Amino acid sequence: MNIIVVVDENWNIGRDGGLLVHLPGDLKYFKEKTLGKTVVVGRKTLESFPGSKPLPGRRNIVLTRKERYKPEGCETCASKEELTRLLGNDTKDVFICGGQNVYGQFLEECDRYFVTKIYAAFDADRSFPELDSRQDLEIVWKSDTQEENGINYQFFEYKRK
Repeated sequence: MNIIVVVDENWNIGRDGGLLVHLPGDLKYFKEKTLGKTVVVGRKTLESFPGSKPLPGRRNIVLTRKERYKPEGCETCASKEELTRLLGNDTKDVFICGGQNVYGQFLEECDRYFVTKIYAAFDADRSFPELDSRQDLEIVWKSDTQEENGINYQFFEYKRK
């Protein structure tokens, strides 16, 4: 399984149900990585998508405790265990895409972490665990620094050792 996330320099990921900043290059990267794959999101993350609609060209699974929540074009699961049964053994092309609670549930289940690091700090109410000090992970790839709208950022891929 994989995690894909965009963080600021304090490992913050969101505020008031949305992203910290709009970076078209990061959205393009996200699409390239997840197109044709399975994406797993929480209900609030799905509702933050344009029109609260699932991402096209992907299998969308929503992890939610809200009974009878059945958004069109998505499969739903009420627990991590239910999701594990639904996915079966082939989790290589599964991307955990947030939010904070969903990331926390699957952090230790993942082998790869695709992290966009924004070199700025934002006011936030959601965060992601800092990965750089973890001894069980290594950076296996990083992009050149990108710049959009006066914001510098870089793509990283971490892999479990």
